Amino acid sequence: MSASSRIEYSEKYADDIHEYRHVILPKELVRQLPRNRLLTEAEWRNVGVQQSRGWVHYAVHRPEPHILLFRRPLGTDPQSGRVDPELERQAREEYKNQFGLKRVK
Repeated sequence: MSASSRIEYSEKYADDIHEYRHVILPKELVRQLPRNRLLTEAEWRNVGVQQSRGWVHYAVHRPEPHILLFRRPLGTDPQSGRVDPELERQAREEYKNQFGLKRVK
């Protein structure tokens, strides 16, 4: 089994601005990564991470460098990687409904 086939992907989670996910790499892949900086899309794709467009590696968790943290703005079109205003509106509404933030009339 190749190392890239053992990459694990979290479910997506969100706040009112971004959706997030984390990706857990097999530890042997970490040796291929540059240290102490965020990865470009080309770099994380080159180690075998596969996900739709628009995701950005936004943080390094130093105690566990094999866990990559990604985010993208709510409403990002997974095909183009660009924010679609209608998808953004829907995602924000869904977030508000999920957490009871909808205005009560």
